Amino acid sequence: MLDLIIKNGLVILENETVQTEVGIKDGKIVQIGHQLGESTETIDATGLIVSPGMVDAHVHISDPGGGFRDFWEGYETGTNACAKGGVTSFMEMPLNQVPATVNKESLEIKFAAGEGKLMSDIGSFGGLVPYNLDGGIQELDTGGVKAYKAFLSTCGDRTIDGDFMNVDDYSLYEGMKQIAKTGKVLAIHAENAAITDRLGEIAYQKGETSLKAYVKTRPVFTEVEPIRRVILFAKETGCRIHICHVACPEGVEEVTKARLEGVDVTCETCTHYLYFDTSELDDIGPVVKCSPPIRDKKAQEGLWEKVKSGEISFVTSDHSPCTPDLKNKENAFEAWGGISGVQNNVDVLFDEGVQKRGLSLNQFGKMIATNPAECFNLDQKGSITIGKDADFVLISPNDDYTLQAEDLEYKNKISPYIGRTIGAQVVQTILRGQTIYSKETGVSKEKIGRFIK
Repeated sequence: MLDLIIKNGLVILENETVQTEVGIKDGKIVQIGHQLGESTETIDATGLIVSPGMVDAHVHISDPGGGFRDFWEGYETGTNACAKGGVTSFMEMPLNQVPATVNKESLEIKFAAGEGKLMSDIGSFGGLVPYNLDGGIQELDTGGVKAYKAFLSTCGDRTIDGDFMNVDDYSLYEGMKQIAKTGKVLAIHAENAAITDRLGEIAYQKGETSLKAYVKTRPVFTEVEPIRRVILFAKETGCRIHICHVACPEGVEEVTKARLEGVDVTCETCTHYLYFDTSELDDIGPVVKCSPPIRDKKAQEGLWEKVKSGEISFVTSDHSPCTPDLKNKENAFEAWGGISGVQNNVDVLFDEGVQKRGLSLNQFGKMIATNPAECFNLDQKGSITIGKDADFVLISPNDDYTLQAEDLEYKNKISPYIGRTIGAQVVQTILRGQTIYSKETGVSKEKIGRFIK
């Protein structure tokens, strides 16, 4: 007898979307078809889209906080938000926890911090920093990371021992040579630090305070130049690379060009770049500040075209939360640059992509699940396929709701999506055959998530 059958829903399979039944046993998908027989539990998905659970490839959890970021976002609240938002697994960045995840010791500290707190499954990034080139990368590889992450833009707090740090060109080159030997992907935050930092200082000194002015200090070419640079380094070292949160179509074009030349390179954009544009930022306030910045409407539409063409491999949240005091600034240049968004990937992307722009359901499934799982070798995730983990998100289409702060599972209930009417809803999230969220009963109390090592 099966443990669970999901029936009567429109199911997004790997190469088609059909009304069918899905049978689950011991946390795995074991049957797809009709009249599957008896099961302990049945879910009637009439009128719902049955999608593979989202694999959000870019999430920051600040646990442990090391006494510095204890009140930012913990594993419990962060993964509860994932469950409510239809994210069944995610790739966790090696910052902003303290210590940053850069060697065996810090990786084990991170794993211990999440013990018994996880509502979704987590694959880990290890960091590439100037101070872990003497064995740290190898320790992370054998310790179970699924990929690596480096910053070209300035990051980290140098007053905090063990905080993350951006790479110089030599550290990037040497680190890429080492990572190439592991066969794993290096994900890169590509912004030109020297130019953006100085432009920001000049604007601040001139008394600029707006988000519009902040965007101007990070012009498009400061994304494009470092993307070209890391592609050149990839050609030299043979390292597989992935460009994070590309905010302009020009950056995507560099990735496409390199891929056609045989470089193993992919890229992502973020939900907020596909939803907001520069003209509305100052009305919303610093809660919507991020880097790279949210660009104009033309850039947004250009990114949607790149999503539709498949040049952008997948979309992420870049969930990067902080405490309210770091956002509540009169001067946008003084505010923390990061958006809380992991709970509103699936509903916003379904509404904006499928319902408003005609993205096919199969494209949607690849964009939120299949492609990121393949990129980071999450072999049991990413598609509704026999033998894979039974991870699903059930979506109610054309079902409007207005997001309220109290709807959020985050530790700090701040989000630029608050007050927005979203035209679809996540009604149930299933991880390895178990319901971790339903609209009727809320987030489950049973913490079944685990680290993918």
